[in-house]
Amino acid sequence: MVPTGESVEEFLASVEHPVRRQDGETLLAMMQEVTGQTPVMWGQSIVGFGSYHYKYASGHAGDAAAVGFSPRKASLSVYGLTYAPESEALLERLGKYKKSVACVYINKLADVDMEVLAELIGQGYRYMTTADHQSLQSRT
Repeated sequence: MVPTGESVEEFLASVEHPVRRQDGETLLAMMQEVTGQTPVMWGQSIVGFGSYHYKYASGHAGDAAAVGFSPRKASLSVYGLTYAPESEALLERLGKYKKSVACVYINKLADVDMEVLAELIGQGYRYMTTADHQSLQSRT
């Protein structure tokens, strides 16, 4: 996936569901504050902060947002929170969510502890931008 140059603000303003739109605006401010990065659209629906380069054993390589989110119809998809070794302990304290390998799904921000979420974002961002995590990438 690559950054598109599209407007993050216009994307969030176009989110139909009012709670998702408001939660997206809250995540935008939180991620910008925690990472110190300017938000960038990745593809048509992911707001990302920072980036990292990955290369799999298969040879497939690319770039991705270090952390990010997408206010999807069913839930907020939050990326980059599950890779750091310390993330499991924090996820236990997060609140109500579902998880996949690369993503945390939150129905609404009111369901989670915002301080824990901010800590997860910071931890995920630092891990993806500074660690040598060979299973995900080889830094160049």
